[in-house]
Amino acid sequence: MSESLTLDDLAVPLRALRLLAADFGHLSAPTVAVSTIFPDRLELSFHNDLAGFEAWRDALGIPPEAVVYREQSGGRTRVLTASADRADTVVDLVGYGDITSPQPAGAPV
Repeated sequence: MSESLTLDDLAVPLRALRLLAADFGHLSAPTVAVSTIFPDRLELSFHNDLAGFEAWRDALGIPPEAVVYREQSGGRTRVLTASADRADTVVDLVGYGDITSPQPAGAPV
């Protein structure tokens, strides 16, 4: 984290958010994160909304095979991640969903 960053230093991911809101305002609202640790990134996360993750993945043109699947919380939560370059920033998508029964390693979502 850099204490020398200003809000202007986060203008690129904030501008990307503005453009995404204008272009995809009809999609599910994500949790949005912009960080001074990674000032060139915008994170859109979806908690218990894998359909929202999928809609954004499709809208951003991220191919399904680019999605990374993993599990956390002792196999109780699936996590999907994918990234795309938009408006001079990296947009990271993260989707979280409950697993009702354990999935075999590498199982499709």
